[in-house]
Amino acid sequence: MTKTKKDRQFRPVPVPSVVLGGLFGARQDAVCEATAETLLDRCVDAGMLKAIDVEQPSPGVVIPYHSMSPTVPATEHKAMVSTQMFWDSDLGKSIETVAYSLYRKPNPKLEARVDAIVDLYAKLQRADGYLNAWYLRVVPGREWANLRDTHELYCAGHLIEGAVAYYQATGKRKLMDIMSRYVDHIIDKFGHGPGKIAGYCGHEEIELALVKLARATGQQKYMDLSKYFIDERGTEPHYFDIEARRDGRDPKNFVMGSYQYNQSHQPVREQKKVVGHAVRAMYLYSGMADIATEYSDDTLTTALETLWDDLITKQMYITGGIGPAAANEGFTDYYDLPNESAYAETCASVGLVFWANRMLGRGPNRRFADIMEIALYNGSLSGLSLDGKTFFYENPLESAGKHHRWIWHRCPCCPPNIARLVASVGSYMYAVADDEIAVHLYGESSVKAEIAGTKVELAQATRYPWHGAVRLTLKVEKPTRFAISLRIPGWAKGAKLSIDGGAVDLVSVMVNGYARIEHEWTGSEVIDLELPLIPRALWADPRVRQDTGRFALMRGPLVYCAEGVDNGEGLNALTVTGDPSRANEIEIAALGGAVALDIEARRDVSTGFEGSLYREAPPATEPAKARFVPYHLWDNRAPGEMLVWMRGGPKKTGA
Repeated sequence: MTKTKKDRQFRPVPVPSVVLGGLFGARQDAVCEATAETLLDRCVDAGMLKAIDVEQPSPGVVIPYHSMSPTVPATEHKAMVSTQMFWDSDLGKSIETVAYSLYRKPNPKLEARVDAIVDLYAKLQRADGYLNAWYLRVVPGREWANLRDTHELYCAGHLIEGAVAYYQATGKRKLMDIMSRYVDHIIDKFGHGPGKIAGYCGHEEIELALVKLARATGQQKYMDLSKYFIDERGTEPHYFDIEARRDGRDPKNFVMGSYQYNQSHQPVREQKKVVGHAVRAMYLYSGMADIATEYSDDTLTTALETLWDDLITKQMYITGGIGPAAANEGFTDYYDLPNESAYAETCASVGLVFWANRMLGRGPNRRFADIMEIALYNGSLSGLSLDGKTFFYENPLESAGKHHRWIWHRCPCCPPNIARLVASVGSYMYAVADDEIAVHLYGESSVKAEIAGTKVELAQATRYPWHGAVRLTLKVEKPTRFAISLRIPGWAKGAKLSIDGGAVDLVSVMVNGYARIEHEWTGSEVIDLELPLIPRALWADPRVRQDTGRFALMRGPLVYCAEGVDNGEGLNALTVTGDPSRANEIEIAALGGAVALDIEARRDVSTGFEGSLYREAPPATEPAKARFVPYHLWDNRAPGEMLVWMRGGPKKTGA
């Protein structure tokens, strides 16, 4: 008898267990050859290594204090922040990226550089286990005084993730032991009772990191600490009020004037609307989903499903981008999704991938996996150039030609975030339970896992997402009965599945959007899946006023856009007249073999407007051919305009 979804525990396979080819293999090669070293170089250039080197004088405040909040008086320095406060997190994510790159391509030079950073952290760590460069080197004696604003536990979380990844990549325990001592110190400090801190971090992250540490070390106390931080968040009396008064600050002087900003306005199980800073929200929900899986906590799962629907149906861009506003790096009103001014931070989409993946911990469900794929391919992957050397922080859906990739950023959270996701993406493709393997994402790859007590290797041969044919083959130690669950994307109308050439009735085997095949596998079987990649037009809910009268183009999981480099200037003058489903498909060598789409269109022209900005007659038009490329690849060839939402499209009427 199959267990219900909420009784099961699916965990992602370790990164080293998956070998990738195809699109993601090429992107991982770019991380290995360029991005990983680039991240370390730019951390050095910023002064981050000097900040943790006790042999050198303290650098002091390199990046000046500032306030994001109009409610914080300029004189209240205790509530001011500096991006320098979270340099530890940038180093942690960079170490994590290097670690993942070492799985794919050993690099003694990079490994030695990380070893040297680890040695610096070992010397920096205080005897009681405490470890934070800002508080040990710049403002000593202020530790644990302002959890609300200064990212103290957030930094610990990213260093923990880097430590676990580096241990798994190299077998070197030094950084993981350092971070374990630090977490032991945190356990001693936090909780209820005399001398304890009944608090949590203003920027969530440590919650999901502690789950990784617990899984890597087998230490339940680390899992329990994560659960404590989640359970404590938003309870009354509010910790951030208590902390502010104790520190001589006015609790009302807070960024955006509300604890919605960091999702601490209510206990997490009572929250029903996605609010505040987008990255913080995604990290919190990721940690909640992990704890829901590990503790089989239906109360957390129920809350998360409500929040999921709130985000996906009212606040998410078609690209999987989230957080439209720069002011709070986060959410505004329902259906407020401007295109040219879209913030849609790369980190936020990366966080959505994290959350979606962890929502699959209690069983495969297309509801979450389809969005994971969209956020991965579009909102996240757009943040890293093809050569792995330049980045996007914001990801608008329209550009007049002034938005370009940059080398670094004053707040460099996004480069290592997208790099570590790309370098570890294999672990998001598959998940394993006791007697089942789920295939969440498709792509040229092979995975090794143990299922039902048997060593199994599953391989995908495919050119997905450019082509929809996927062939899966198996190797098993001995004939074994277990289930393989294959996601059938919601957009894949007419998908076909066969085993050894025999057609499988998809309707009869579908469970929550996955084809679940339970079988005694011998290793000789061949599974063929055909996912029709037919270009399609999508329209937004009319309440999204910015997209009224326009459509977007998708093919499979990929959002497409028009670029000036293909179509010339004035993309808003184009009206698509052809049928997207009949688009001509062309492979673009300069974009790694990506499939572009050519569709008939007409272009408004300015003839007759000479000497006048307005006239009574509409513009004349001329025939045109509109070319569309995958959104995540824009601004990889030449600077220019970009547009996702187009005029025209096939005429359809809704029910």
